[in-house]
Amino acid sequence: MSLVFLAIAVGILILMAVLGLVVGVSNDAVNFLNSPIGAKVASRKVILAVAAFGLFCGVLFSSGMMEVARKGIFHPEVFTMPELLTIFLAVMISNNILLDLFNTYGLPTSTTVSIVFGLLGAAVSVSLLKIAAAGDSLTTLGDYINSATAIAIIMGILFSVAVAFVCGALAQFLTRLLFTFDYQKRMKRYGAIWGGMAMAFITYFILIKGAKNAAFMTGENIAWIMGHGPLVMSGAFVISAMVLQALQLMKINILKPIILVGTFALALAFAANDLVNFIGVPIAGLHAYKAALASADPLHTGMAALGQKAPSETFYLLLAGIIMVGTLCYSRKARSVTETTIQLSQQEEGAE
Repeated sequence: MSLVFLAIAVGILILMAVLGLVVGVSNDAVNFLNSPIGAKVASRKVILAVAAFGLFCGVLFSSGMMEVARKGIFHPEVFTMPELLTIFLAVMISNNILLDLFNTYGLPTSTTVSIVFGLLGAAVSVSLLKIAAAGDSLTTLGDYINSATAIAIIMGILFSVAVAFVCGALAQFLTRLLFTFDYQKRMKRYGAIWGGMAMAFITYFILIKGAKNAAFMTGENIAWIMGHGPLVMSGAFVISAMVLQALQLMKINILKPIILVGTFALALAFAANDLVNFIGVPIAGLHAYKAALASADPLHTGMAALGQKAPSETFYLLLAGIIMVGTLCYSRKARSVTETTIQLSQQEEGAE
């Protein structure tokens, strides 16, 4: 296998990254567009602008997630660069095809699950081929697969579903309990306080939880935010409550700006968490190719370099953000997925 062929493979990985961004945003745009579009809090252009800004900001919070594709599923030091590129190509090609099929037929899926299990399956397959070629026992599979981290990632996915269900149900119950039976009066009385709490939680979600993975944050900034979490949340609560109360006095529906801020936060979280599902593998392949070229024997050197912390790739992140924003605004499939979901949740009769 020549270096020219491997360079072509890296080029295909980059192309797959672009296609993955388009397919992924088309699949997951429904997650942060349904609520504002369904509630008609603003025009579609305004909602898309808020979501696009959230996506663009979110890509800068995703650098810490790149470790999953590099060393979260397998031990890179036991694989050579051609073997890793084989794994990465198998993952990206199959992932894009499957996601696009799921989008086309309206089937629910998770980009995180698909990339994690795709990496696991491809790594196990290549590992079995290496074990067979070396004449080793299947018990040595653990030398190739990072089973502890892989299990932790899979359990984290399952646990996050349960946490999201419980927290969502609890928040919905308390909100309905507070406002349902006397909506107009209670919204005037408690609306600003409730909105301030919502904004405080969103601030915590964006800054305190997201800052540690931000590419532009210095160590001093992260340390200050982590050390002053209660102060940041208290400040967000007080300022937000005052602003929302002023808006109420001006006869403005405060639920609309709250939903728009929530849309921004969801879009940011989507980009920060799921960007690695689309470009993490291709960037890992590019790093493997560069590390191999810097070694004395590019085709047979173990990729221990991928075991190190991933360097900040701000340029690639911003480029990915531009592609995601363009897809969100111009993709017909993203629009159709959103419209289909809203039609299924309508209360009146209609096409389903």
